[in-house]
Amino acid sequence: MHKHFNTAGPNEPDLHYQIDPLSRFDLANMLDFIAQRRYFVLHAPRQTGKTTCLRALCKYLNAQGDYASLYINIEGAQAARNDIAGAAQVLVGQLATQAVLVLKHDLINLNREALMAKGAYEAFSNALRLLSETLPKPLVLFIDEVDSLVGDTLISLLRQIRSGYTDRPAHFPQTVILCGVRDVRDYRMTMADGEVITGGSAFNIKAESLRLGDFSRAEMTALYQQHTDATGQSFNDEALELAWTSTQGQPWLVNALAEQAVWKTKENLDRTVKIDLQRMRDAREALILRNDTHLDQLAAKLNEPRVRSVIEPMLMGERASAHEDDEQYVIDLGLIRKDAVSKSTLPANAIYAEILPRVLSRIAQSSLHTDDIRSSWQDATGRLNPRQFLLNFLDFWREHGESMMQSVSYHEAAPHLVLMAYLQRVINGGGRSSALSSHASCAAERAHMDVRTGQAGAGCVGRIEREYAAGSGRLDLLVIVGAQHMAIEVKVWRTGRKDPLIDGLQQMQRYLQRLNLDQGNLVIFDQRNDAAIWDERMHVDEAHTADGKSVMVLRA
Repeated sequence: MHKHFNTAGPNEPDLHYQIDPLSRFDLANMLDFIAQRRYFVLHAPRQTGKTTCLRALCKYLNAQGDYASLYINIEGAQAARNDIAGAAQVLVGQLATQAVLVLKHDLINLNREALMAKGAYEAFSNALRLLSETLPKPLVLFIDEVDSLVGDTLISLLRQIRSGYTDRPAHFPQTVILCGVRDVRDYRMTMADGEVITGGSAFNIKAESLRLGDFSRAEMTALYQQHTDATGQSFNDEALELAWTSTQGQPWLVNALAEQAVWKTKENLDRTVKIDLQRMRDAREALILRNDTHLDQLAAKLNEPRVRSVIEPMLMGERASAHEDDEQYVIDLGLIRKDAVSKSTLPANAIYAEILPRVLSRIAQSSLHTDDIRSSWQDATGRLNPRQFLLNFLDFWREHGESMMQSVSYHEAAPHLVLMAYLQRVINGGGRSSALSSHASCAAERAHMDVRTGQAGAGCVGRIEREYAAGSGRLDLLVIVGAQHMAIEVKVWRTGRKDPLIDGLQQMQRYLQRLNLDQGNLVIFDQRNDAAIWDERMHVDEAHTADGKSVMVLRA
């Protein structure tokens, strides 16, 4: 049987390539916590490998023989919402089932009705007492998907665990490990009576909060090497570099990108084909087009106020004024990372950098009709004509700008998102009926042919690369069509601030020097309350950087 890169559910060693789960955290530290009878939290973004690691540690502990260890997944109790009795049935049922399957212990199963009869508010804690008192070894319990519970059901669970803490290990688990996407401090529970309680106050016995990290570059390379060892198909250095910058080690993306490259792209099924830079780029672009469930789950978080307070300024190149806890919350969700040098906030990886604005501008893209997009942004030879592009966008902005900005939920970043939505449609063919991602190049369509029409779409001509620079007040876009590159810098002029032209030209000079380009394009959106009449403030002019490079300046 051929192994695959896993993109759904826990790893199965006989089916999937994998990194040793026990190597992904400090095992000695975890064992020390357990020996000290600590209760702690392990959290990580979705599809990071939490369940795989927990199950591996549970199996390891049982094999070592010092503890009786159980793993339970309580996601099924989510449907109970604030029904504590319904949630208790699920919790006790999961404990009873796993005790029978793993420990061959059926006492809870035999006493389920009696446990429930004593009351839902104590059923789970009583079951834990019964199990702890009748097992020959101290109980170590892993509870996964804790933060899938809400309101009264979650607070009841946390308080039941806390109630038996002082009775461990003879009458209660020696160690309980709570696992979920968020740290317990980020649990905000609205009770049935409207009271809001935080997880930190409900579970103040937590000794530590551990975060399961992403793959290191060495681990990503080792995972891909397993495929090479099994099939002979190799990845060259450039492909591995692109895979790393695209994923930054996020486990689901690492696996999904490789699976797209070696299994879902028809021409790469020939194992004599080496995965090179272009084939890896094709795989990345096809993965973005697929918009899998994992990516949709991330997108669903974007309208949470705490997430918006961090993501919106990042899109504009501004530093977030959000509370430090909110920033850490978004980091814990896996959406952003802190740059090690500048300490600025950046998308967690290059794929998310593309996904975030694409999702946020989805409505704007879908509302762009063929008649709104002019294709005359190329000259007679098919080369890019930056001035014509800017003039075309200016006409579009005059007619549709105000209404388009209303279609974007991130209002402060709306000008940036509308420009990107327009640019995506232009670069990928204005006459097409559906909006593609900015990376949806012809190559991406070729990689996706076997599951679509079998033909590359007419009009796909290039791609866009984005660069976020927190604190600079700008967003940099690089349009790539064949061998041509068009640099665009986006800034906003807000009430009470100076004209950003001078700063923009200085930043553009550095950007063009780094790209080794002679010409750039600066777009300034005038969002001042006292700005000139909508039409009167719009024009395109030419300016120059201090070192003489030409810059087309669009004021909108």
